[in-house]
Amino acid sequence: MKRSQINSLIRHAEEFFGEYRWRLPQWAYWEPATWKSRLDETAEIRTTMLGWDLTDFGSGDFFRRGLLLFTVRNGMLDRPDGKPYAEKIMIVRDNQETPWHFHWSKMEDIINRGGGTLVIELNQADRETEQLTDQPFQVEIDGMLRSCRAGERVELAPGESITLPPYLYHRFWAEGGTCLVGEVSKVNDDNTDNRFLEELGRFPSIEEDEAPYRLLVSDYGALA
Repeated sequence: MKRSQINSLIRHAEEFFGEYRWRLPQWAYWEPATWKSRLDETAEIRTTMLGWDLTDFGSGDFFRRGLLLFTVRNGMLDRPDGKPYAEKIMIVRDNQETPWHFHWSKMEDIINRGGGTLVIELNQADRETEQLTDQPFQVEIDGMLRSCRAGERVELAPGESITLPPYLYHRFWAEGGTCLVGEVSKVNDDNTDNRFLEELGRFPSIEEDEAPYRLLVSDYGALA
């Protein structure tokens, strides 16, 4: 992805979050130069990968297959005395797919916090082969159990949520308008706890055609 496109998408995200009065931490709005002068203060932020994140999953077409998110809080899988939880806020556009994946460790609640309808397609994974199965399963939607068949689609209106346990494949997109989507979960680790059905790239390669507007979590390594 070009840095100019990333910058444009983050500017749009700041406006979109503002429409829903969803304010981010103060450091979310720092310029890159500020990060370089405050490395000691931000070690926890950088270590747990809090902040701006987006990906096109290697598709080269962000608006068809992509996701923009901001991690607000998080712990670490190898630090049992730390935070055991994480929280994200995401922007999911009309027919913009986040592709099939599950998590080996993370259980998560996905919450439609406003906008259009969030559509989530579900399929149980085989724990040995890690492939899709035709097994029926149950999920909790706002605390109520629902029996599902393989490949069933759940539609979440604003205010509704679903709990996704480990080894449950899911993919999602918005219909009827862009969605503001929340995630509350166990510790999140995008480097080791995402199992995509396809061979995909989680973090984009970036063509630096202009200076960064905001740093991505994948930019933090260049600060040290």
